[in-house]
Amino acid sequence: MNARNLLYVRPYNPKEARKVADNKLLCKRILKKAGLPVPELLGRVRNFADLTDFNWDSLPNSFVLKPNRGLGGEGIVVVYGRNKRSGNWVKADKKEVTVDQLKMHIHNIFEGSYSLAGQPDKAFFEERVKLNRIFKPYSYRGIPDIRIIVFNKIPVMAMLRLPTEASQGRANLHLGGICTGIDLATGLTTYSISRNLSTQQDYSLDFIPGTRLPLSGIRIPYWQESLEIAVRCQEVSGLGFLGVDIMIDRDKGPVIAEINVRPGLSIQNANRETLGDRLERVKGLNIKKVRKAVRLAQDLFGGEVEEEVEEMTGKRVVGIFKKIMIEGPIRKRIVDAKLDTGAYYTSVDEELAIELGYGEALLVFKKYFPHYHGAMLFPGKEIEFQFEEAKRIRKVNLDKIIRESNGIISNVKLVYSSNGVSIRPVVEAKIILDKTAILTRSTIVRRRHLRYPVIIGRKSLRSFIIDVEKKKEEFI
Repeated sequence: MNARNLLYVRPYNPKEARKVADNKLLCKRILKKAGLPVPELLGRVRNFADLTDFNWDSLPNSFVLKPNRGLGGEGIVVVYGRNKRSGNWVKADKKEVTVDQLKMHIHNIFEGSYSLAGQPDKAFFEERVKLNRIFKPYSYRGIPDIRIIVFNKIPVMAMLRLPTEASQGRANLHLGGICTGIDLATGLTTYSISRNLSTQQDYSLDFIPGTRLPLSGIRIPYWQESLEIAVRCQEVSGLGFLGVDIMIDRDKGPVIAEINVRPGLSIQNANRETLGDRLERVKGLNIKKVRKAVRLAQDLFGGEVEEEVEEMTGKRVVGIFKKIMIEGPIRKRIVDAKLDTGAYYTSVDEELAIELGYGEALLVFKKYFPHYHGAMLFPGKEIEFQFEEAKRIRKVNLDKIIRESNGIISNVKLVYSSNGVSIRPVVEAKIILDKTAILTRSTIVRRRHLRYPVIIGRKSLRSFIIDVEKKKEEFI
């Protein structure tokens, strides 16, 4: 750490630039003025007069309270909602917090309890970033962030930080969070560490604690954009060496949490590489364009990780578009398919389903649901049923449909949309994907107007990691 400060922090980070980075409100304002994405500022409390006059009713049900010069995530209060009965806000640990408790916390912030060198500080409120669905299984009541180390305009190392129960929903290693290395070329997570809070020793781990959910092979959304944002932060801030913390908002995509003049060195353990070696490789380079800097970083420090990821996770890395073989009751077909982790179930076009041998079962389904639409057998507009009506129809007819279709239709699924609820038959089909046989439960739906007759949902993709950068692959 002393070498980091002597060789990189002091020589490459001018004093004025360090002052800006250590002042979160000022830094947020400068980044926003430069067109970079930051969470919305909801309010600031600079002194006791501001605190007395602050309008607490102006805050939304969800927000984040931060010290302006906080260090290492200390002093941050994340509010997730509000108890309608008591009127109190609810924190990540599900405990309620009152206005008086927030005032007391702000008093501590004023006194410098969480700031660099214990200096007097001020507080501010900002919007709480919404959890991206990709990270939902990996996060405990908090928002993960991505730390990217940038030196001389080149991203040199990155990691994903995940909140845990031990860290009380905060994505900080020294509080008990998880840090996972990221391959710069692909945006895939590699190795992971956490910290024993009793001994303060780091240890490696392969799965989310208490689960069999692997930490390696997570694909970071908006990866290229995040790398470019990190480089732009260096340009705007005037820092030559910094860590950029980025969160992925469910609706907005990447937003900058903060920039760090003195990023910690645990990122080395999460990547199993020495940061100093990478820094030396880019020292003295003169790269002007952001995208060129990102491409160079990926060429220099992006490992060929696909085989490593497959070895670590036991999962195959495949592209989003594939040739597959799908087999029904009568025949099989080789068709184009789209692998979509945003969908839960697999869905098959009705025309293809009829070719495969599900036509008679669809006639049974049509008998009990005359409003069901189809491309060949049942032309006409799909009728969306409201939820209660859909539940009633399904309950009355499900057993009859299963029996009369000889079990080919195994279930009837209610599919929600903005227009209401539609009803679709569920059948079993065999799919060969990347030499792997999958017995999948699929809904049958009209897809004639779409390019891919089969959408494979995440329920059938548990043995695969989807690489959106891979081009369309042929069936083997």
